[in-house]
Amino acid sequence: MQRMTTVPAGPDRPAEEPSGGASTSAEGVQPTLRRVEVARMIDHTLLAPAATDEEVLALCAEAAKLRVGAVCVAPTHVYLAAASTYRDGQGADPAFAVASVIGFPHGTHLTVIKAEEARRAVADGATEIDMVIDIANAMDENWRAIETEISEVRLSVPPHVILKVILETALLPDASIIAACRAAEAGGAEFVKTSTGFHPAGGASVRAVRAMSEAVGGRLGIKASGGIRTAEKAMAMIQAGATRLGLSASADVLAGFPT
Repeated sequence: MQRMTTVPAGPDRPAEEPSGGASTSAEGVQPTLRRVEVARMIDHTLLAPAATDEEVLALCAEAAKLRVGAVCVAPTHVYLAAASTYRDGQGADPAFAVASVIGFPHGTHLTVIKAEEARRAVADGATEIDMVIDIANAMDENWRAIETEISEVRLSVPPHVILKVILETALLPDASIIAACRAAEAGGAEFVKTSTGFHPAGGASVRAVRAMSEAVGGRLGIKASGGIRTAEKAMAMIQAGATRLGLSASADVLAGFPT
């Protein structure tokens, strides 16, 4: 079954969106993407450990207002976000998809725990799972272990659930990013993702997104996440090959795109 690599269909959202980067003018500075198009690519994110229920509800209300593709919250807040997507939607259609993080932020949970965490998040209403790989396996170039871990999480949730795999790319050279992406693809993921945003090594980079695009572009989606706070940086990620953006400053980023 072919799975989507952008965002699920919702109100005024087609089932598929272009997966490549946007073009520019002859000067190379004017993006052709409009605000509504970029909004559909956004996972509006709140993963602060001290985030309250009230803050999660505010995130969801803002997500509906901005018409983003998804929200991304901790497993303990999935049920709130899932309820909000229908409350803030139109009719029977959800206003946005709900993603949750697994093995977050260090990736050192046992695989069986990650699989159970994913199952519970889906039971609470998540339709997308962002899992952190065991980063030590990437540092050791143990790609088979990474593929096995991803495969077990993939098998723990229904086929319609989108699985995104966080690689913590700031820690990896291009060759390792490419190998990790190929392991994610072999394990059944629908997306590869740059970063948790919590590692001191840094977040998303154009270098990493380009390497990810080289490895799986056109077959898997690519989510750039971590430290993207301006329209210029978001556009650079899209031009490098990102098909999703994990943002906490979504309103500020979108304000920099034409309506």
